[in-house]
Amino acid sequence: MTDLMTEVPAVGSLHRLDDHRPPADPVTLVKPTAAPAAETVPVPEAVEGEAVDRPDNPLADWLTVPDAPVLPAWARSRASVVANAQALVRLSWWHTRYHGFRVPKYLVKTVLLAARGFYRASVGLWPTLSAQDHTAAVKALKAQSKVRPEDIDLAARLQAAHADRTRTRRWRFGAAATAVAAAAAGIALADPALQTGIAAAVVAPLAHLGRGKETHILDQGAPPLRVDMSAQQLNDALRAAGLLKSGRAGDDEKDAPKVSCSMGPVRDGRGWAVIFDLPRGGGKTASDVLAKREVIAQELGVDEIQVIMSRVRAAKGGNAGRVSMWVADDDPYLGTPNPSPLATAERFSVWDPIPFGQDARGNRITVPIMWQSMFFGGLPRRGKTFTQRLMTAAGLLDAYVRHYVADGKGGADWMPMRAVAHRLVMGAEDDAVEALKAMLAELLTEMERRFALLRELPTSLCPEGKLTPQIVEKYNLPVIFVTIDELQEYFTAMEKDDREQVINDLCRIARRGPAAGFISNFASQRPDADSVPTKLREIITLRYSTQVVDRTSSDMILGKGKAAQGADASVLSEEHKGTGVLVTGPASYVTVRADYLDGPAFALLCAKGRALREAAGQLTGDAVGDVTAAADAAGVQLAPILSDVLEVMRHSVRMFTPDLLAALVNLDEDTYGDWNAERLASELTAAGVERKSKQVKISGENGAGYQRRDIEGAIPVELLLSREG
Repeated sequence: MTDLMTEVPAVGSLHRLDDHRPPADPVTLVKPTAAPAAETVPVPEAVEGEAVDRPDNPLADWLTVPDAPVLPAWARSRASVVANAQALVRLSWWHTRYHGFRVPKYLVKTVLLAARGFYRASVGLWPTLSAQDHTAAVKALKAQSKVRPEDIDLAARLQAAHADRTRTRRWRFGAAATAVAAAAAGIALADPALQTGIAAAVVAPLAHLGRGKETHILDQGAPPLRVDMSAQQLNDALRAAGLLKSGRAGDDEKDAPKVSCSMGPVRDGRGWAVIFDLPRGGGKTASDVLAKREVIAQELGVDEIQVIMSRVRAAKGGNAGRVSMWVADDDPYLGTPNPSPLATAERFSVWDPIPFGQDARGNRITVPIMWQSMFFGGLPRRGKTFTQRLMTAAGLLDAYVRHYVADGKGGADWMPMRAVAHRLVMGAEDDAVEALKAMLAELLTEMERRFALLRELPTSLCPEGKLTPQIVEKYNLPVIFVTIDELQEYFTAMEKDDREQVINDLCRIARRGPAAGFISNFASQRPDADSVPTKLREIITLRYSTQVVDRTSSDMILGKGKAAQGADASVLSEEHKGTGVLVTGPASYVTVRADYLDGPAFALLCAKGRALREAAGQLTGDAVGDVTAAADAAGVQLAPILSDVLEVMRHSVRMFTPDLLAALVNLDEDTYGDWNAERLASELTAAGVERKSKQVKISGENGAGYQRRDIEGAIPVELLLSREG
């Protein structure tokens, strides 16, 4: 270090540049002689890396092997080739049938065009047949003869020209008539097959001659395009949205910044697809494009629901400025709902992704739910509960799934779950709230028990400290579905302390439960801070939102800032029932038209799930003691009023008559909306209910009401015994 410091020249010292240059060989004009054989030429040090990549290789750039696939995307796998071949066959068969039914129409159009072509051919041949090429000379000589009638030579020339034209007309018309007669005779004498061929040979060129600029013999085999797109339109739309700089005044338009399209625009199904890169130097990114979705849609002349945009990530060959865009011809989320494949399935494993719905292009969307928690939100009557039930439906078909269900509304949507659910809480009354708190306490105890067991298992059986399919069956630890609908009803019905306790319990289940096989499935309407706290929403991994009123509500459900990224449920309309935005990660989302599973189909799945659990010995909890479910399994038909009253009194041993009527209306307003106390009493009496007392005492208050034991007294004894067993 000292030596180095001493070698540094003092500030202000004078340097001669020649002293710092490397010594150069002296210049000589004498041709150098060959080096002696003994001398060897020094070999430069080897450069690390392949020979092509060496910096001293002048052909390195030219010889660099492109890092691009040799085959197109559709030809890189056997499955893709087979799928495209099958699609081509289906398309060809469709066009064959489409045009086959229109052959008579095409024949009529061809004949009409041939008639027009014959007329045009006749008009075109008339100057030749009438020897118009001779008429000009005849007319000129005739005009001169009128001026000079005394000119005999001129008169002779006129007479000769006139005679020449006459002879030409005669042989031309004669040749044409002979040809037509010969053709007619030949056609008349030929066999039918030859006549058809000759007719086609004559009609085809005549029809071609008779066509116009807008004439099409074949009908359009596909619906006309409602949306057209070109690279210029895309650039104009992005420029209007402020994503591309405008050219300076007076500059040529071709010099203005433009996007670079790596694909398209091309037709893709019922829309246009394009992948483009934003130009460098503009300071705009793919996220800026996604945030301008509405403006871009307006500039393209479509609704924003028709514009599907996403970033192309590096894993798929993208970058921060690459965008994939698909513009549909019309609204891609309208039409007949897609039935859920779960409705016809016999079994399903929740360890596999659950079939959820289809995106705008008709691609199947599946959702893996193991190690996840889910939240569903949106306005009422937009299909939120129907979509939430898809997840539960998959769990019904897996015998090793245990269901804990709570419905704050207490309606008919989740009533079929009484046949399967280990715990079922209906409504948000005081007794239902207490039942919910007890259910959560039971879940937390089970979660801690499972963690204690998993910690003791050997690494070979439990390598990650999580539940596995082998552990589920060996130690009888079924996957647990915790389903709570209308969560806000419970929170608004609770006191502050109880509310905080329930929120903390739900957070613990959603945060720690997945490793122990707990899958949380919550749903609510607009989840503001009062109805669903932020600390609970923020730990949910999968989120789904049907239509909401504004972007703020969308972000409350899907996550802060998601609307700016394009995941905006407020663009959906009233017609989009069952359609919502699914967020599966920090930057992953898709608008999905969820599969359709109605109430009767869900009830059949519940019955199927009960049978699966009985066969596997997994029917537990409330489902074992449910009288209505036992009656259904035994083929016994209970009076509907008995089944419904037992359902609303699930958590109560006694209820006042007004409260019972209100609960029945909430359960089925169409049936019980106009019932009163007298109608209720008469219907229960007709169903075999004998009231030991018409007065009940609840919390020190007496009033007219019913005891649950009186209602159960009308149930056949064998069903009660089977429940107890």
